[in-house]
Amino acid sequence: MLIEFKDSIRIIFKQYPYKYRDHAYIASQAALAARDQGKFWEMHNMLLQKSPRLDRSSLIQYAKEIGMDVDRFAKDLDTKKHKPQIDRDLKLAMDIDLYNTPTFFINGRKVVGNRPYEYLRGIVKEELARVKK
Repeated sequence: MLIEFKDSIRIIFKQYPYKYRDHAYIASQAALAARDQGKFWEMHNMLLQKSPRLDRSSLIQYAKEIGMDVDRFAKDLDTKKHKPQIDRDLKLAMDIDLYNTPTFFINGRKVVGNRPYEYLRGIVKEELARVKK
């Protein structure tokens, strides 16, 4: 999506750690700590691939595997550096009655659940056409 529409869309990724998953919150922290080192998507993909193994020691191992500064990463986790942002994202989710992940908002259109690329692509194309009118 980013490659095909790189000059036309912006993706904003929010954290919504599911409250009933043991390691969801620390996984969100890991994603943001990785973002700070330019490795958000690498960590994102690793978290999806390795789930449910998302405990602290596993996250440290994943950071090593994707070439992060592990000491900095561990410090970010241990100090909960990104807690304010995660808590802000959680509040936003409650305010907009978000109940499922993933949820996409494409120019205000809410799309709930994992959808095929072509489905999302179609909505993006519709919205781009509508905006150009």
